Amino acid sequence: MKTFLTIFLLATTFVYAQIGTSTQLGGAQSKWTFGGYAGVGGSFGSGGSTSVYLSPRVGYKLTENFETGLAGSFNWTNSKYYSSSTVGVGPFVNYYIARNFYLSGLFQEYFFTQKDKYNNLKYSGDEAALYLGGGYMQKLGDRTYMQIGGMYNVLYDKNKSVFGGGFIPSIGVVFGL
Repeated sequence: MKTFLTIFLLATTFVYAQIGTSTQLGGAQSKWTFGGYAGVGGSFGSGGSTSVYLSPRVGYKLTENFETGLAGSFNWTNSKYYSSSTVGVGPFVNYYIARNFYLSGLFQEYFFTQKDKYNNLKYSGDEAALYLGGGYMQKLGDRTYMQIGGMYNVLYDKNKSVFGGGFIPSIGVVFGL
């Protein structure tokens, strides 16, 4: 049972939910969208860890199929030997194709702090990321879609980046499209 729970918690690190909403103003549908991603992960053992990921966003639909906006992110990880926090902000664009597929771009400027608790070492800095990707959308109900896709950071350099990889898979639900 412990093995299953550990695998489940580690897997949730890579699963995020996206929620976007659209409001009604004076009987007309608003072009503004709100939402984001959220994730929680962790592991058990002698050096167990906990991590939390939040990424709110606000967007504006320029056309029915083209949306742009501003996204932020916060990631916090803590264990017995290591802790880190990352804050990011930047613009995004989404293009929806026949409400079955989407293309996405996201630029983030990240600011981070890391601490090696075992050696009492601290490091802070910043890093830019440009994610490009897309995926498949399945309609679930009126203006509600499930999205499955991924994005790759085209600026990722494994020799210089503080991130473990350039690819980000995503599974989520979008309301209000």
